[in-house]
Amino acid sequence: MNDNAVSSSREVATLGGGCFWCLQPPFQELRGVKVVTVGYAGGHVDHPSYELVCTGRTGHAEVVQVAFDPGVISYEDILRIFFTLHDPTTLNRQGNDAGPQYRSIILTQDQSQEASARKVIGEIEDEGLWGRPLVTQVEPLQAFFAAESYHQDYFAKNPNQGYCRAIIAPKVAKFRSHYAEQLKAPVS
Repeated sequence: MNDNAVSSSREVATLGGGCFWCLQPPFQELRGVKVVTVGYAGGHVDHPSYELVCTGRTGHAEVVQVAFDPGVISYEDILRIFFTLHDPTTLNRQGNDAGPQYRSIILTQDQSQEASARKVIGEIEDEGLWGRPLVTQVEPLQAFFAAESYHQDYFAKNPNQGYCRAIIAPKVAKFRSHYAEQLKAPVS
């Protein structure tokens, strides 16, 4: 997933909105999404570990890299969904998760993605969707580092783990009910 090239059938969105375990499952279920990889971006250390990122000193955010077919789902629609999956008004925090690694951030591949990100942020602020100013950062992607293998597909592999049952499962259920028309296949 380090290939940042954009083609007519594949584009990549890199997004951080709290714990990457919470963002990966919804995006994986969207029609047009090919692969979702959890990792780290936006920092100043090459190949950081989870433990190092958790210190808050590397500058990295926990992110998902979403490879998708823009002929099926647009980058702007990916962003609109992203803004419903986390609270973009809390600085360096999502729920009980606190620190810069949990910040709301869009890491763009090019100027077109940057313009789209700023457009969608403007739409959401104009709608007053959150009732508070958005603190989402928009910056160019410098590097993406895939997280350790045990973080990939964490929810799918650990559905009965406490955090998964209490935090992720309700978010996924809400997502499925809200975006049922955009899911790859019916979810039971």
